[in-house]
Amino acid sequence: MSNETLNTLIGAMHLEVDEHNEGLNRLADLDHKHLKDLRINLSNVLASQHMTRKEALLTALSVAINEHRSALVKGLTELAKEEGVNDAELGELYALVSVMSTNNVLYRFRHYAEKEIYETTPAAIKMNTMMNPVLGKELFELISLALSAVNGCERCVRAHEDSVAKLGASPKKIFDAIRIASVVKGAGILL
Repeated sequence: MSNETLNTLIGAMHLEVDEHNEGLNRLADLDHKHLKDLRINLSNVLASQHMTRKEALLTALSVAINEHRSALVKGLTELAKEEGVNDAELGELYALVSVMSTNNVLYRFRHYAEKEIYETTPAAIKMNTMMNPVLGKELFELISLALSAVNGCERCVRAHEDSVAKLGASPKKIFDAIRIASVVKGAGILL
């Protein structure tokens, strides 16, 4: 992989990519314009005007964890640590991804099924990690929203968007979180 754009992307994101990464290798061999788009898109969303760099990196990392993209997880974790993210915050982020994966499946099912029995049956799922989060309630809800969008839970998206807005997040900040989630989800296909 000698493509300059790819090398810049790998360096900026602290990625470890090898010859087994078929998608990236194909694009690099073709000097495909998508590599430049990918580099620019990742750089732009992580430099959000409405989120701190730390918030942007944690949002991006949550999506990489959710999507099981180990190269992105490793690179984004390094970048997040450089930004001052501590072990307690990282641990909570993993817990948050797990909780949202659980909730998104359950509430997406309830939404799709549209049957009273499922709506009235208690979820009976413990979610203590949602109480007094180390990340702070606003960021916790913002990342919950981003993950709900990635996981396709309409009911969860509506609930978390409402909650994070009530906690003071501006529509621009909310939209930036969703942009981060969408770019990282798409980047994960290749990285």
